[in-house]
This record gives sequence, C-alpha cells and structure tokens, in this order.
Amino acid sequence: MARTLTALALALVTTAATVVTGATPAAAAGATLTVDVSRPFRPVTHAATGGLYGLAENDRPADSTLLPLKVNSLTQPAPGVGQRPNGQPPGGDSLLIAPQADRVGAGQYIRMPDIYPDFPYRWVSWDDWLAKVDTMVRARLAATTVTNVLAWELWNEPDYTWNTSAAGPFNDGWVRTYRAVRALDPLTPIVGPSTATYNRSWMQSFLTHARDTGTLPDIICWHELQNADRIAADIADYRNLEASLGISPRRLSINEYAAPSEVDVPGRIASYVAKLERGGAESAHRAFWYEYGTMNGLVTGNSQPTGTWWLYKWYGDMAGNMVTTTTTSSGLDGFAAYDPTRKIVNVVFGNESGTNTVELTGIGALGSSVRVTLLSTPAGGRFTAVSAPTVVSTSTREVSDGRLSVSVPDMDATSAYQLLVEPASGVPAYQQRYEAENASVFRAQRLTSSSASAGGYVGRIDNSGTPRTDSYVDFVVNVPTARTYTLTIGYANATGETATQGLAYNGGPWTTVSYPPTPSWGQFGATVSTTVSLRAGYNVIRLAKGSPYFSGGTGYAELDYIELT
Repeated sequence: MARTLTALALALVTTAATVVTGATPAAAAGATLTVDVSRPFRPVTHAATGGLYGLAENDRPADSTLLPLKVNSLTQPAPGVGQRPNGQPPGGDSLLIAPQADRVGAGQYIRMPDIYPDFPYRWVSWDDWLAKVDTMVRARLAATTVTNVLAWELWNEPDYTWNTSAAGPFNDGWVRTYRAVRALDPLTPIVGPSTATYNRSWMQSFLTHARDTGTLPDIICWHELQNADRIAADIADYRNLEASLGISPRRLSINEYAAPSEVDVPGRIASYVAKLERGGAESAHRAFWYEYGTMNGLVTGNSQPTGTWWLYKWYGDMAGNMVTTTTTSSGLDGFAAYDPTRKIVNVVFGNESGTNTVELTGIGALGSSVRVTLLSTPAGGRFTAVSAPTVVSTSTREVSDGRLSVSVPDMDATSAYQLLVEPASGVPAYQQRYEAENASVFRAQRLTSSSASAGGYVGRIDNSGTPRTDSYVDFVVNVPTARTYTLTIGYANATGETATQGLAYNGGPWTTVSYPPTPSWGQFGATVSTTVSLRAGYNVIRLAKGSPYFSGGTGYAELDYIELT
C-alpha cells in the first residue's frame, strides 16, 4: 500500500474505521465461536505472520522479538532501494536484511518498483525501467550466500500506480518485465499482479493475457486493506476464475493486509488471521503504514512488545494442525490449532464485545478433565509496551462427550484473547517434538501421510547447486536450559542407499546426518539421532540438502519431525 497517506489510503482509513465500529457493535453480545478439533484443515505454517518492510538494516527489530513469532515471510524493497516511506530514508534493502531474515527462518519477496524513490511510483521510461530490472536481478544473482528469496514481485498496486499514458497498458508491461527477469533468472518464482484490491474483471483481463503470453505468475497476489470480511469471497471468486480460465491452481499471497486503523488492534487482527488461514493463503503480510524497524508496529522503537505482538506470539506458539472454526457473528472470529503430541488446543479470537462463548468439540483425546487458561492482550497502539498478556482466568473443567463450552465475559472488541485447553494431568514442560510441516520450508514440499506424525511431512528436498534452488528446512525451537540435547529425526529414504543432509544450528558449523534406507517413500517410523548444544530460549536448527557454506547432501530423505530430549 501507499507508504504515505495518499487519497486512496485516506479513503481506506475512513472505510476501515467504519468497518471496525460497524462490525463490532457494543450491543452485539452473545456470539459463539465453535472450534472443531476433529476437523484439521492444514498444518500450522504461521502463514499470516509476515510483514511488508518488516525488517530494517542493522538488525531491527531484535532477533529476540522475531523468533517467538515464527515469521513466515516478508516483502522487502529491491536491492539499491530508493523508496522513502513516510519521508524516511530508504531502508529495508532485501539483500542487506537477508542475514537477519535467514537467522529467524523467514523468506522474502523482493518488491522491484521500490527502486524508485516516490510513491506512487514516477515512471521515467522503458529504457530506464529495464536497466533497473537488469541491475536488480544481477545484484541478487551475485549474492551467492542469500538463499531465502522466495519470489520477484514485478510491480506493486498496478491498478493504482501504473502510468498507462507513459508506459502503455499494464498487461503488456507485465509481459515485458516478466521476460526481462526470466532472461537473467529462470529459477526464482514470480509473484503478481499485487493489486491494491481484488477486482474480478481486472484480474480476468490480467490472467487471460498472462496465460496467452506464457507469463503467468507462480504466486498470485493482491492486497486486503479495507475489510477482512471480503477475504473469503475474494479468494473463492479468484479460485473460480482461475479454474474457468483453465489455469492450474496458483500459490496465493496476500502480501499487505489491514488498514491503518486496524493494524494495531489485536481483536481486529484476529479476524484477519482467521480468514486468511481459512482461505488457504500461503503467506500474508501486515501492511506498512508507519516506521521502519518495528515489524509493522509489533514492537516499539526500542524493541519492546506491543499488545498486538502478543497475539502473534500466541500464533507462533501454535503447532500441529490448524482446526476448523466457525462463528455465529459478523464480529467474533478466531483461529485455532491442535498439537496432538502435547494434546494442547490453542485458540486465538476477538473482534467482539460483551459476553461470548467458545464451544470446543472433538477434544476427547485430552481426557475427561482439562485445564483451561484464558488470557487477553489490549489495543494499546504501536508506541505502548505490553510486558505480558493479562491472565483473565484459570480453571479445571470436565469434558463431556468430547465437548466443552467456555463463557468469556466482558470482552472488549479491540482486545484479542487466547484460550488454552490442556489435559488436567499436565503437558511436557517444553515442546519437544517439532513437525517438519510446521517449520520454515524452502524449496521443498509439505505432503501428507497417515503414517506421519500429525499427518504431515516434508519431501522433495532437492538441490541443484545454486542459492535459488538450495533446499532446506528451518526449525525454530525453544528449550528451557542451555545444554546438549539429543536430536532425534523421523524420516523416510526409499533410494536403497544411505542419504545425507547437512545439520547446523544458530549459524554454527555444519555436520552431516546420515539416513539409512527405509522400505518406501511416505512411510514413517525410522529415526536417526545425534546431539546438539543449544542455548536457553530460541534456537534455529537447519536440515539442508543445500545451503550456503555446506557442500551439499547426497541422495534423498523425507523429514517427518525432529525431537529434542
């Protein structure tokens, strides 16, 4: 979106303010959010934990504020960035922030038009633009230790910023730019069209032209800045349009979401995340409205957590599978996950006032008695530090026929709430098992198998020797004490020969993990073990077929999970 409050942005502010107040009237109490734990719909990937210009140079914000969030991905300005958001100096250069993004397990899209200093972008000429494209792509190709680039974003908000009178129709400009990038870099995915809003007729024209010219983006993108309630209909409409045009399903990114009046309101953000998760977005990024170096307002200028940070921390704590949530209200909404290894149900919700209910079903595996903890986090804004969420209540409750009803009194529509439901007998003191499909996965694939732990695994882990095809999985783990841990890896390897991968943690030296043959692909039960020396708190463990400073693995192995004991 605009990095200054242009006329369009001001309209969005007004619209968003109407949405927030209109969707959450004080009198609209008595709503129910149903969480069906028996209906998982995809693995936890923290899809909506991302940000536009989320990182700034000089490691801002601090790694310690990012690791708990399990940052999925970022959209960052192009190498040699000229963009001056809100009058700030240019910053957030994708190649300069890459080491920090790598340390916290985040991928990034490179936004190419941010080579220009102004917004809306000021077109110069085709010779100027194509020369800039050439310079940007060559700079990325020369950065041989940068492996976390997910895609090139060829333009931003062309329905608002493209100068048709000077540059010609956008659809033709897309083809010309696409081919210029592909001439230098045939490997990195391309994302687009990155429109300011979803518009069916605009998208149909774009897709038809891109299909007919062989320039379809690998990842489809648009922005959801006005109204979270549009997300489900927009995604469904896009999927119908895609199918009607004979286009194979594209990966989906909403790489800017939430208006200025919403982005720091935890209750409203809970509604956005719920709808983005249900819609199947592969990634979604908080819109940039204010200052660099704060992960879009999740931390204060001195890296202290805000109220909204805690919502994303609760999201980051989710493991296992996202489970189905439904609501009886146009306001109340939320998202939830179930970790079957620890038997923890984690529900995050908000956007409603008064006394409301969370109805849990399918929780029989937790036993007949459960511990229920309810927390809240306020909408204090981006300048107010919140040292911890508020514990609203703790109780022990009986489960009947796998069901539990929890009343949540005196809700504030701007606050977000977390409901944790665990066996009353207790859960492990720290998470020991980390599913591969929950980790940060680079150039491999999340797959399913009935024999896999939690039903998912990561396969097709390959590499052809360039930083654009390095294949690896980053596990962000959290341990209570600094010591040596036994690392057990669940895997499959049906090559008939021992396969190898590289193992490194916290950017340290590489060792080799060997995987003896197993009977078949996608059939799990085999494990190998080694040791790792971890610091107290958060660590990043990488298993790689290819990675900077690692010569490369051999053969093939599929990853089910890692376990730290």
